[in-house]
Amino acid sequence: MTLRLRGYSHQLRAELCARNAAFARHSKLNHVESYGEMPVIVYAPEADGRRHGNFVAASYREILKRVEWSKRLAKVHTSARRALPTADRKWRELDSSTSSDALLMNIFCFPGVCRKLSVATILGTEITDLPQFGYKARVPLLRGRSDQTEIDMKIGGLLVEAKLTEADFQKRNRTLVESYRDLEIVFDVGTLPKSGELYVSYQLIRNVLAAHASGLSFCVIADSRRPDLMEAWHTIMRCVRDAELRTRCKVLTWQELSVVLPKQLQSFLDVKYGINV
Repeated sequence: MTLRLRGYSHQLRAELCARNAAFARHSKLNHVESYGEMPVIVYAPEADGRRHGNFVAASYREILKRVEWSKRLAKVHTSARRALPTADRKWRELDSSTSSDALLMNIFCFPGVCRKLSVATILGTEITDLPQFGYKARVPLLRGRSDQTEIDMKIGGLLVEAKLTEADFQKRNRTLVESYRDLEIVFDVGTLPKSGELYVSYQLIRNVLAAHASGLSFCVIADSRRPDLMEAWHTIMRCVRDAELRTRCKVLTWQELSVVLPKQLQSFLDVKYGINV
């Protein structure tokens, strides 16, 4: 991958850091900055426990009402010990202003969003569908086993992988990737991108396999400021053998999705993430 493409993640992270620093100060929100040359804003719940700076208020209220949603807030921030100041509570992954999971929940937990016909149409879902976060797709492996890795969201018949500032779709070694039962059925394996002994864009490979095994559809939601991720998507799609499966896989940008969202949510996404209509 070229230096030009590697720079998109860094540029977007820098923009989000600047936006959230201004947003947190202006709104007087409970937050800290991570260590390092590009400090990331990491929020904590407000003293009343009913608000959290990383979430639009309406979405956070809905998250707290549903046990299956609020459990997602408990995911531990894996680099907190070395990257963040000590606090009275454990830092959580969804506290981070660069968390794509937090962005996903801000949108899909907002009251009425999933019931909007325009949202359902762009996703290919039904207005009665509710999101499940951290869905275990159980992708078949060889010898009757299954992959327990979580997919960011399932809504109706759609699996969703959310991306924001992540560098890429991850790499994994050949042994792991070639242990998937249907790899050679779904993909022209010889054309899948590799870097030495590593398969590139592992998450896309795994989630296309999940869609194949389950008969579900698959969508990546990424930022329009990340053409590198779009390029990676199209590279993997060219390796999918079955045309019908390719039609069940799509990519959507946060910006395209924002067009059909409620005005209050659009304003929040514009200020905090630079996602504008």
